[in-house]
Amino acid sequence: MGDFNLALIIVAIIVCVLVFIFNVYLLVNYQHPDDANQAYFPKFVVVLGLSVAAISILMLPADVANRQACQHAIYNGACNLTLPMKDLWLAIYILDAVLVFFVIPFAMFYYEGDQDKSVGKRIKSALLWVGTTAIVCGLVLGILYGIIGKVDFNVMHLSSSTTNFPSTWDFNSGQQCIGGTHQCSAYSASASSEKTWTMRTTFPEYVVALATIVGSVLFAIFGGVGIACLPLGLIFSFVRRPKAVITRSQYIKEATELGKKARELKKAADALHQEERSGSKGRKWRKNVKAVGKELLQLEEDVKLLEEMYPQGEKAETAWALTVLGYLAKFVLGILGLIVSVAWVAHIVIYLLINPPLSPFLNEVFIKLDNIWGLLGTAAFAFFCFYLLLAVIAGAMMLGLRLVFVTIHPMKWGATLMNSFLFNVALILLCSISVIQFCSTAFAYYAQATAAQEIFGHTLQSLRGIKYLYKYNVFQIAFVTLAGLTFVYYAAFGWRRKKPSGRFQLSS
Repeated sequence: MGDFNLALIIVAIIVCVLVFIFNVYLLVNYQHPDDANQAYFPKFVVVLGLSVAAISILMLPADVANRQACQHAIYNGACNLTLPMKDLWLAIYILDAVLVFFVIPFAMFYYEGDQDKSVGKRIKSALLWVGTTAIVCGLVLGILYGIIGKVDFNVMHLSSSTTNFPSTWDFNSGQQCIGGTHQCSAYSASASSEKTWTMRTTFPEYVVALATIVGSVLFAIFGGVGIACLPLGLIFSFVRRPKAVITRSQYIKEATELGKKARELKKAADALHQEERSGSKGRKWRKNVKAVGKELLQLEEDVKLLEEMYPQGEKAETAWALTVLGYLAKFVLGILGLIVSVAWVAHIVIYLLINPPLSPFLNEVFIKLDNIWGLLGTAAFAFFCFYLLLAVIAGAMMLGLRLVFVTIHPMKWGATLMNSFLFNVALILLCSISVIQFCSTAFAYYAQATAAQEIFGHTLQSLRGIKYLYKYNVFQIAFVTLAGLTFVYYAAFGWRRKKPSGRFQLSS
């Protein structure tokens, strides 16, 4: 079988099966009771989307392992690679784009459709919206591909005269080339020999590139905020933890205030529902819906905190002990996450923003871990990639709670509706492309000569109209800047205990 590595295929199949089982487990345990035994199509889309996102992240370590099948070959084409990684990359990311821009929007339109309408009308309405989106996207992609769907590679045109084949080889510091010259043609070439080689990229690669740009914008914003707020949120949650159990009178007072707030929100929700039925769904209505949703989320957090401060029942002491242990666990995870976040930001600055790089940094760490045990470096590599995805979700949650124009879709154990599931899956899928591109660039030394490097490292960064975003490190600079601003925000305000919000009113 030559270089064909059967073990890699077996591991890939097992990992895909485990990813699918794990995502089904997440769906079953996170879904809202109202969605039990129904909404099967959105659930299928959720499991498929999460599986595609997880597998796409794991494909980069698999690409590195696949490259190692040819590590003893003179050149990569001299052996048979275990897996056709370039074809797999394009397939997985075309599927990613189809899910994000067509399948998931259809599932969301269908799920959020008027329940009073028949199934056929809901499907027709969802298809109408998705069909319009498909036509617009198809026209935009076709026009852009026809006009600027080309890559510009900077190459150097070299030429030299012919000479007789020498009978002896005598190279030294004074004679580095054949013919007695000190410098070869590549060194003595003039600046005018540099040319631009233009070629048209394939349409699948162009679709992946544009999807990467959209994802990179979201990744730079949400990921930059999340890389700081993910660990610091856990640490300051420990700092703001309840220090002791409150008295019964304090509990009754706080519960009464929360009850008033709940009645106000119910009244506001009823008014919005009445406006919806009358057809008054303008910008003000959508703004009020988002505001009510965020207030409800905050109310649920306040109720949970109150229950923690006054545990009831026969196992009240056990509940309080578990609460204390839970906050200690958050603190430990926050410290570990902070180490990973600092390592990520330091690596971006040292390896990507400074030219030439000061050090390979994490690249060397992964290589040394591989030398200790073959899969140890690969596992650490995959962990750092997954951590970026978690940072994106954390950043989206933080901005959603604080910015009116950002819609929040919280993920809660046993209380997550399918529309929130679908929104977060779309966000994960869209950002997973950018995470892979970001990791393949950040760990270029470790992931060199891979299919991902060919797609994201050469084609994408040479694509006409897009290459300047990568040439000047726009996304990396935005990522680090937002991470620094978020750190300053938490240092200034993160330690403060949240005060209960006052009376809620709809904007007029």
